[in-house]
Amino acid sequence: MAEEYDLVILGGGTGGYVAAIRASQLGLKTAIVEKGKLGGTCLHKGCIPSKALLRSAEVYATAKHSEDFGVKINGVELDFTKVQSRKDGIVEQLHKGVQHLMKQGKIDVFEGLGRILGPSIFSPMPGTISVEMNNGEDNAMLIPKNVIVATGSRPRSLPGLDIDGEYVLSSDEALSLETLPKSIIIVGGGVIGIEWASMLSDFDVEVTVVEYADKIVPTEDHEISKEMQRLMKKKGVKIVTSAKVLPESLEKGDGVVTIKAEHKGEEKAFTAEKILVSVGRQANVEGIGLENTDIKVEKGFIEVNDFFQTKESHIYAIGDVIGGLQLAHVASHEGITAVEHMANEKPHPIDYSLISKCIYSNPEIASVGITEQEAKEKGYSLKTGKFSFRAIGKALVYGESDGFVKIIADKDTDDILGVHMIGPHVTDMISEAGLAKVLDATPWEIAHTIHPHPSLSEAIGEAALAVDGKAIHS
Repeated sequence: MAEEYDLVILGGGTGGYVAAIRASQLGLKTAIVEKGKLGGTCLHKGCIPSKALLRSAEVYATAKHSEDFGVKINGVELDFTKVQSRKDGIVEQLHKGVQHLMKQGKIDVFEGLGRILGPSIFSPMPGTISVEMNNGEDNAMLIPKNVIVATGSRPRSLPGLDIDGEYVLSSDEALSLETLPKSIIIVGGGVIGIEWASMLSDFDVEVTVVEYADKIVPTEDHEISKEMQRLMKKKGVKIVTSAKVLPESLEKGDGVVTIKAEHKGEEKAFTAEKILVSVGRQANVEGIGLENTDIKVEKGFIEVNDFFQTKESHIYAIGDVIGGLQLAHVASHEGITAVEHMANEKPHPIDYSLISKCIYSNPEIASVGITEQEAKEKGYSLKTGKFSFRAIGKALVYGESDGFVKIIADKDTDDILGVHMIGPHVTDMISEAGLAKVLDATPWEIAHTIHPHPSLSEAIGEAALAVDGKAIHS
């Protein structure tokens, strides 16, 4: 039996379900096809569960140093089973919330694997969706006017370094650990790798990070990366940069795993109980029927225009499957833009330079705009302001005074080019900088926004003043 829709979305992750809600608001008859659980990677295998674990790690680390606050706690112990239970409870609560939103929006959800069909008896154009139902019932046939491909991504590994779920893990398996290893090697010092390094170190796991680039979090501003490396080492994390992991050297058994890496012209061996591979994510473009269309896939990602249309103008693609910034909040706004475009709402294209990026390690990192290096490469004449949390009263009250806020501005126009932060709760503070970028603000305008005292956000105001050498508390 076939059913007609204005829009069918392949994938019920953050991008997919947000697009569905916006479509429902615009009066479009909408369906989602999801083979797993609504909420996708972000809710079940990424953003939410990892942050739940990071919060437990932060509380545990604070408890171990409670005497610094005048609070004596005898025998602080970690109950990792309870940690995982708390994480699962948060995920389930949010999952029920997404299910409720689908019912509220009268959005049909088909639980199964959807594939795009070519021209057929159902439609002269590619786009009919055949759904292989999870419950074994006959395939559902959905005939939409428009399609959004929002199938997301999965952890990538290195050729020859296969994920076995026991000795060699991806973030998927790491999230489901029943017990913590005593030691772990993290291959990759990017966003996900550093979040896991921070978390596991706070859980008293011996952590070694092996990174191919010459610095960790290599896409961040160089001063941020340098500070993060210093603070990770202060935690006891071993950092090895400019190291090429050799998958063929992998040896595992008897509870330990060993792998070698080329470092400074020599092969160096690393041994631990587990290896966590954190080298990026690859798009889920296989098995969804793209071969039945004119959709172009380049370097593993679906090509789209500014409004997320593929080569088939009625088929859109959003989120991790198109590459770029593989972030949940990005996918959500891509989905909204795609829906508004197909509904002739005339949306503005997304300006990716205005999107904030966050790393939820301890300390946190947050940024918006370009780095100092990128600004120099683009030929800007720069002026910068930097202010340390050590001079911020609220940071001292929290006992978290490491880190700083850095603002980069164009010396000729005074426009803010980038804002970069490392320190306590900066992921909750970056939106002020994001709004400043949207409004094309100058450091003067941020400096003359009176920040409450005491607050961590005072560091933003002081950094803005510092751009012109006028910081008060330095």
